[in-house]
Parts: sequence; C-alpha cells; structure tokens
Amino acid sequence: MATESDLSCTGLIRRFGNNAAVDHISLDVPAGTFFSILGPSGCGKTTLLRLLAGFDKPDEGDIHIRGQRMNDVPPNRRPVNMVFQHLALFPTMSVGDNIGYGLKRRKVAIVERRKRIAGVLEQVGLPGLEHRNPQELSGGQRQRVALARCLVLEPTLLLLDEPLGALDLKLREQMKIELKHLQKQFGTTFVYITHDQSEAMVMSDQVAVMKDGRFDQVAPPEELYREPATPFVAGFVGDNNRLAGEVVSVMDNLAEIRLDDGELVRGRVVSAGLQRGARAELYIRPESLVFTDEGLNRGFSSMQAKVRTTLFDGANSRVEADKSGQPVYARLPQDGSAPKLMANSAVRLAWDPMLARVFGADKP
Repeated sequence: MATESDLSCTGLIRRFGNNAAVDHISLDVPAGTFFSILGPSGCGKTTLLRLLAGFDKPDEGDIHIRGQRMNDVPPNRRPVNMVFQHLALFPTMSVGDNIGYGLKRRKVAIVERRKRIAGVLEQVGLPGLEHRNPQELSGGQRQRVALARCLVLEPTLLLLDEPLGALDLKLREQMKIELKHLQKQFGTTFVYITHDQSEAMVMSDQVAVMKDGRFDQVAPPEELYREPATPFVAGFVGDNNRLAGEVVSVMDNLAEIRLDDGELVRGRVVSAGLQRGARAELYIRPESLVFTDEGLNRGFSSMQAKVRTTLFDGANSRVEADKSGQPVYARLPQDGSAPKLMANSAVRLAWDPMLARVFGADKP
C-alpha cells in the first residue's frame, strides 16, 4: 500500500437491506490535498464519511490511512477528526477550553496546551480570543473555532460534513475562500462532503461526483466542468442546457443531432459507439451561447428560440428563452453587444460545436 496517500479505499460496499448506499467505491487522496465528495441528498456521501470516520463498518472493501488498514480501528483510535454542520462547541467552556479539550484528554501538559491553543488561534485568524465564550462570537468565528479544535490535534485527515450549511449566504461565500486558505496553510488533508457544487468547485483540488452510491467521475473542478464524463455530471456540475434529439451523422468526433422540433445542431461526441439513428442529448453551457444572425460565425452551430424573459444578476445576467417548450439559458455579454431582447421575440443562439457535449440517451 502506497504511503504517499493519506487516504486510500478499495472496493468499499455498505448495504442496508437490499440497497447498497456505498457501492464499490475506491478512492485515493494524496497527502495535503482538499478532496470533496459532491452529490445530491441520498447518494451515499454521508454513509461513506461515516465509514471513513469509523462510526460504521463496510460490508466489503478496505480503508487505509497512511498505509495502515483502519477497518477494525475504533473512531477514537483513528488519526481522523470531524467537523459537523452543527458545530457542537461546548457553550459553558471558553474558546480556549473548547480548542484544548482534545489536548487535555490526551494529557498534554498545560503549558504546552496553552502554547498550541494560542498558535492555532493565530493561524485561524482569531488571536487572543482564548477567554471569550463561543456564544459571543459570530457564526464565522465559531466555525473557525470548530476547525481550530480539530486542527490543534494535528490529524492526518479532517472530515467535514457540510460544515457551511447553517451559515447565511454571504458568510458561506466568505468561509469557502477561508477554508481553502486554511487547508493550504495547515497542509492537512481535507475530505469534504457537500451537495453544493459551488463549494466543491471553489475549494477542492479533486472532486468525486457521487450518484446512487457510486462515483460518476473523479477529477479536478475545471475538468469536471469542461469535460464531464457522464450526462449526470454534465447536468449536476454548473448550469447546462440539455437538448434531446436523434443522431443524423457522426464524423471526426462531431455529431449532428436532429432535435425533436426538426432543427439540426452539432456537438462533440463523449459517448463511445454513438450510432446514426440513436437518441442523444446535447449539453451546452449558457456562457458558450452567443447571440447571432444567420450566417455569422461560420462553422458554428445554431438554433432558433423565443425570448421568455431577462434575468438580471450582475455579471451573471442571463436571458431565458424557449426552445420547443423547454427553457434554454444564455449568458448576456457584459459589453451590451446582445440584440434588443423583447419577450416573445425570436432569437438565434449559436455556439462552437467543440464546446457542446453529446451523450447517448436511452430510447424513450
């Protein structure tokens, strides 16, 4: 077993009755990386985290931390700490006593304890707050105290179970960036569970997208976004428009699709063995769509749609259009170059076919 990985799992299975909540999961997390497990509610990510922490045992497969098999090691003996959404700080203890609780249980001498508490508070940006009560702190400060309480124990792995879920939107955005910086600063390996793809994309070195107990794709955030391996990843990670139709031809890795309203569009083939006559789905990001007139942007693919409304959101402002009863979203250019868009007016949307992804679809 390679020891350069802080965490290595092979063939993990956890069944509840006939349902496999974790279904043949294998993963390898290099030391010092920020690894996120992203998926919708009920996909098995919290069950997987419980297996890693030792709160539950796999029915099959192995868990290794720094090369040591952990399957039969109880939670309190694993070099692992965990941060939950509900921080569980002790309200009757000071910030310093909360952070030093684990050190005290390990019988670390009081002088050393105070030194390490002061050091970790400095690192998380809360110097000199040892004597404050957690109730006197803001939500973001309490979050950092919970992190400090774990990081002061110098675990090999820090497991985080949706820790930002209870924070308001603005604070959550701020904490995403802080968490990323803290992880790099401490160098501790983070394994982070979330259903929020923005959290996973902003913070992580690697993201595993989980569906029905399995990993659909494991890759750096940019690769997940630009090169999704499955229709689920294409639809779950970031905004995407999905257009269904029938394959007319496949040539040089580009497929021509006849949409259900008869219009022909093109995109790059992802599914192997896509044949003429097969059902397919084309995914195209809102920012890859441009507003155009017929004949402009030679080599581009395009389609006709009808404007529904404009959605103003600063730099992320979009137009919502209708394509045969289905909504299609296009990012509005910041330079004001989009044509005048009135509700119910026709609009032609174009794209570079290499930026669209075509996946085979099951026949209806």
